[in-house]
Amino acid sequence: MEEQNIELGPGVILIAHPWLSDPNFQRTVVLVCEHRPEEGSFGLVLSRKLENKIGELVDTLSDFDHDLFLGGPVQADTLHYLHSHGEVVDSAIQIQDGLFWGGDFDLIQALVLAGDVQPNGIRFFAGYSGWGPDQLAEEIDEGSWILTTAPSKLILETEADSLWRTLLRRMGGAYVFLSNFPVDPRQN
Repeated sequence: MEEQNIELGPGVILIAHPWLSDPNFQRTVVLVCEHRPEEGSFGLVLSRKLENKIGELVDTLSDFDHDLFLGGPVQADTLHYLHSHGEVVDSAIQIQDGLFWGGDFDLIQALVLAGDVQPNGIRFFAGYSGWGPDQLAEEIDEGSWILTTAPSKLILETEADSLWRTLLRRMGGAYVFLSNFPVDPRQN
């Protein structure tokens, strides 16, 4: 398969190889938000929508009927968010053009309640994905992850259950074949 020449860092998307069997990451797409080889990496799973809505978790957003995603297996009791409002949200960290992580939550709530945030302009996550020093690089070297990039709009607007397949198909070539690989080849 053609080697991708992408340097690991914020904004890089990790696509789980079809044969990655870890139930926490099987068929997932993870956005790397922070990567420091000597300290570790932080990311959010983009492709695991939860049954709950954000309004069920945050009382002040009870009228905001918006999806909640499982950001990863670490600290599922924490709340994280990706959004397109970094120009007006203090302390938001820019991941790439038009995509920001975190920032002043009171301001995010105020924007949502004022109707200034559309559902395709923000995603909320319970928990996160984390790797220790050099752990993620080792997993990539072992072939667990395919690296790619994608525009912010695709990240925020693609349905969670189709994101894994959409990104692989977008890469073309042999990745299109991988996008159709069965979850359990024995069932084929």
